[in-house]
Amino acid sequence: MSDKKTLSAKLRTADFGSAGSRRLLRNGEIPAVVYGKSEPLHVIINAHEFEMKKSGFSESTLISLAVEGEKEHSVFVKSYQEDLLRRCIHHIDFYEITAGHTVRTHVRVELDGNPAGCRAGGVLDQVIHELEIECLPKDLPEVIKVDVSGLDINETLRVGDIQLPAGVKVHEDSEATVATVRVVKEEAAPAAEEAAADAAAPADAAAPADAAPAETK
Repeated sequence: MSDKKTLSAKLRTADFGSAGSRRLLRNGEIPAVVYGKSEPLHVIINAHEFEMKKSGFSESTLISLAVEGEKEHSVFVKSYQEDLLRRCIHHIDFYEITAGHTVRTHVRVELDGNPAGCRAGGVLDQVIHELEIECLPKDLPEVIKVDVSGLDINETLRVGDIQLPAGVKVHEDSEATVATVRVVKEEAAPAAEEAAADAAAPADAAAPADAAPAETK
């Protein structure tokens, strides 16, 4: 498991509701809720700190949430609401884990190496980008790296081929395709040009024979 990230928080004990949330946002703070084994815990996160650190948070990143006046909580970022136009976070949901209890979450799959098939002109296509896994918190990987350097053209790496870290169980179809090296299809040749106009066009109708000149009386 990677080193645990840290994040600070304060208890939110009053001023709930949408109006209270707007006041927090104006003050550079984010309302958040910690879900888990006990009752939901309402907290306040510093917006600047979260913005600075959120790129390093994934669904499998364990965070030590230091709540002022409380014990530290080991949590994941379950989800957050973001206003892309205003570039701000409106709300965060955390999920608390308990030591000794398994967690079930999604972990990113990262392909490593240059496949033999790509060196021969093929293209690597990654089909699955994350896996649902279950393990104890101490065994949780932040990313699952898979060596694909041995993949040749038309060869496939399946879920069952991945060597998982000790203590990690995957909840996916073992036959599901993770990555494959495929042949680059050449663009279809343009349709053949039409035959010459005089051959393709219908033959001209035969000209009528000239009428015989009328006799002069």
